Amino acid sequence: MRLLVPGANTRMIDIGKLYCGGASTGDGLRYGTESGADCHGNRPHRVVVSARERRPIVVWSVTRTCNLNCVHCYTDSANRRYADELSTDEGLRLIDDLAAFGIPSLLFSGGEPLMRRDLFTLIERASARDIRPVISTNGTLIDRDAARAIKDSGIVYVGISLDGMEDVNDEFRGQKGAFSKAMKGFENCVAVGQRVGLRLTLTRHTYADLHRIFDFIEREGINRACFYHLVYSGRGSGIFADDLTHGQSRDAMDIILARTKDFFERKRDINILTVDNHADGVYLYLKLRESDPHRAEEVRELLAWNGGGAHSTGVGIGNIDFVGNVHPDQFWQDYSFGNIRERSFGDIWTDESESLMKGLKNKADYIKGRCRLCAHRALCTGAMRVRAYRVYHDPWAPDPQCYLTDEEIGLTDEMKRELAARGESFPMPPELAR
Repeated sequence: MRLLVPGANTRMIDIGKLYCGGASTGDGLRYGTESGADCHGNRPHRVVVSARERRPIVVWSVTRTCNLNCVHCYTDSANRRYADELSTDEGLRLIDDLAAFGIPSLLFSGGEPLMRRDLFTLIERASARDIRPVISTNGTLIDRDAARAIKDSGIVYVGISLDGMEDVNDEFRGQKGAFSKAMKGFENCVAVGQRVGLRLTLTRHTYADLHRIFDFIEREGINRACFYHLVYSGRGSGIFADDLTHGQSRDAMDIILARTKDFFERKRDINILTVDNHADGVYLYLKLRESDPHRAEEVRELLAWNGGGAHSTGVGIGNIDFVGNVHPDQFWQDYSFGNIRERSFGDIWTDESESLMKGLKNKADYIKGRCRLCAHRALCTGAMRVRAYRVYHDPWAPDPQCYLTDEEIGLTDEMKRELAARGESFPMPPELAR
């Protein structure tokens, strides 16, 4: 049995902390260091808890219903009622069960969670059970009353999703005016003192607009933005259609690093993170190794403590869908470990007799191909297993979004011959490897 200790979203790479030497509220959970100091590096630095001994953050898709029709929706949601969603009583019992298991945080997601009528009843129950409630929303339904209700219910953070600037966002969201409504929702949260930030998915459209997005973040006083790498799921499973090539991913990271460093040097309190690709951490480390070797070694230690994919899907984060099925994460809706109507979440989550669950709990023993031989394996541990499964039909194959070169990961010709002999070559998709 794992200890009852906090978890954090280990899929996040905190650019300000790692690249600029700053600090944020998630440091102790994500990198094992004291947090709560200022954004300019004036903080203690000590390990506070083991990364492996953590309970998961649970993403609960409380409803499949959504008022928008997003191009890359991982639940393939629409604006209609869906049968057999968990009732209020079932939701309250689930929250009590999650509290008994010791999860640190419950992320209310969807669909669009604000379309569920009993949402605030559920949030209040989580808060009363000492579970940190967070909400992921498209923001379009947050008028001033909704913002006040969110604040009063105990939500600690609101993540509002955008897909670029106004024209691009509205096209992706399938609704004219969605951008303006989301930004009004953001303003309403700020007005009532609710902590709020933006979530953006890196696609070929947002990549082309990155500088304008950073200008927008500063101009609008947004103090937290997360850039998510695309994960192939739901309506986003049309593989590679909008994904960045490896060259574009590297260029996007260069822009994100440079713009974050500029914020930091000008003492702008803006927290920038990338999510769902641990290659970002290795890339950041390699860049620092060229300019500041001492700082690079500190970053390497932090990334190794975090473990990347080793402590993410199936360990530090999990998903419960609208009918109670438990999934490795919110992007793996087609694989269920069981249903909370039949067994407790804790029993399902700790059952390593299930083959995929056992593998996810022990990823370092299972990953194959260039990930297995990577010189930086301990910093990443294969990143996102669901992307490997979607592309190679093997959850232990390399993540196809790894944009690091063979030279950067220390993969020699001799190693490539070994991989070929073992049937672990896994060629990179030509659509991405450019």
